[in-house]
Amino acid sequence: MRKYFGTDGIRRIANTELSPSLVYKVAKAGAYVLSKHTEGTPTILIGRDTRISGTLIESAMVAGFLSYGANVKLLGVIPTPGVAYLTRKLKADASVVISASHNTFEFNGIKYFSNKGMKIPDELEEEIEEVMESGKLDELTAVNEKIGVSEYALDLIDEYVYFFRKNFDDVIGNVLKDDFTVALDTANGATYKVAEKVFKALGINYKIINNNPDGININHNCGSTHLEGLKKFVVENEMSLGVAFDGDGDRCLAVDENGNEIDGDMIMAIIAHSLKKQGKLNKDTIVATVMSNLGLNKYTQNNNLNLVQTKVGDRYVLEEMLKNGYNLGGEQSGHVILLDYNPTGDGILTSLMLIKAILEEGKKASQMASIIKLYPQVLVNAKVNSDKKYDFKEDPEIKSAIEKLENEFAGNGRVLIRPSGTEPLVRVMIEGENQAYIQEKAEEVAKIIEEKLK
Repeated sequence: MRKYFGTDGIRRIANTELSPSLVYKVAKAGAYVLSKHTEGTPTILIGRDTRISGTLIESAMVAGFLSYGANVKLLGVIPTPGVAYLTRKLKADASVVISASHNTFEFNGIKYFSNKGMKIPDELEEEIEEVMESGKLDELTAVNEKIGVSEYALDLIDEYVYFFRKNFDDVIGNVLKDDFTVALDTANGATYKVAEKVFKALGINYKIINNNPDGININHNCGSTHLEGLKKFVVENEMSLGVAFDGDGDRCLAVDENGNEIDGDMIMAIIAHSLKKQGKLNKDTIVATVMSNLGLNKYTQNNNLNLVQTKVGDRYVLEEMLKNGYNLGGEQSGHVILLDYNPTGDGILTSLMLIKAILEEGKKASQMASIIKLYPQVLVNAKVNSDKKYDFKEDPEIKSAIEKLENEFAGNGRVLIRPSGTEPLVRVMIEGENQAYIQEKAEEVAKIIEEKLK
């Protein structure tokens, strides 16, 4: 069991649980693990979002890297996928993003990327923890001329903007219409400057909201986790589409011209439809997680596509894509990976692929979204004994209740039981055609699990 890293790096309350001393250790151990096969002095990139604690965590990370003997390039405020892209572009040895993604401002986090611009696998995170706990850190101290140096490289964000211009200038320019307008919600986060630069460079008509970060308003009633404001803005301003990013810019959700949500599953269906039409959807396959809506499964079945599902976490989606040569995958939450462009979820990239698909079809966003029908989905948490949360698979009464429900659905519903990775909870997720009925059944199953695993 890992002590520090969770499903998406380290994420904790800044300056208490995520203290500068802990960050220093994570940096020093990470620099060693990620660059121990490097010949010469390693170079590590650091990017961050707009949280008030960002520069504090950044300073501790820089100290750890320099103490090990690595050189550092500070990218400033930049989306996570921008760091991933620049890591490969500059052939850096590793990179790190300081962000707590969609969490509120008091949290912060650390995400490592390898020299390939990909989130590092579980094994490397475990190795970093082993080095941190081994007492080996003092041995990894550079002295004299071996001490690392850092430099600001804030202008490198323009390289990231150029990446979008290079890939979308012509394809979007050829189908762009004067009356097509997009609302951008940057969540007062890492995309607050670069998203506007990209849309301006591509000539897309836009209006931007929640782009005035003050260190504490990141994700506050805005962005991909709070779509209410964007929905209202789109309808009141008669926009063609609204797109919302999360705090670190690796997610994108959308809103159609009527203010209806277009979630990650719907976005993947729309992009898959476009790619397949052009013969660019590798192996006619979408990779998603087990949490994706049953509607995505039905959509793929009805459109001669394949759906491959992984456990929850975009890193597992990426692993499956790399292993089998797929180029489209993602999560319901808006992490969409387009492997032909970037090896991580990229909110701006996803929004441009969605816009391109809508414009090429010459339809409204709502018409494009209607190609997939999502099933109502409910999630109920069963509170259990932490030591017993994995035992639900063995209990005959729990198994019987689940099997009975699955037989009743006969393919028009789904039951997914999943223990929480961090809390004493078992999550009961049920999908079906009747919202009230599946809510009732989810509560019944959760009650049985609570009684049997207390």
